[in-house]
Amino acid sequence: MKIEKTESGNVEAWTPEEVDHARKEVVLIDVRTPQEHALERIPGAMLMALQEFRPDCLPGQGAKRIVLHCGSGVRSGKAAAMCLEAGIDQIAHMEGGMAAWKERGHEYIGTEISSGAPKKMRKDD
Repeated sequence: MKIEKTESGNVEAWTPEEVDHARKEVVLIDVRTPQEHALERIPGAMLMALQEFRPDCLPGQGAKRIVLHCGSGVRSGKAAAMCLEAGIDQIAHMEGGMAAWKERGHEYIGTEISSGAPKKMRKDD
């Protein structure tokens, strides 16, 4: 994990591999749009779209660390900055976002084009 220094404080930048390895120990929050989330998502990720993002509505981090993600890492970085500004002193986001997750071959839930049904997928599927 790297540390990104921002004007509001430090944000942990986790790789997709670090997130995948810690899946049972983190709360993964997707800050993309509902449409993006419906089309493809990381299993178990909760949705709190950036346009409605409220740091005060995040779960506590007593037992599990919060890791934010988006499509490329830009929006999750913005959401992390919002968290710092709201007084949350420990926050993480996944660098590279969903694009990096898929590129590295991690499993995700996509949409079967022929039926519109959700389907487990990987890069080489």
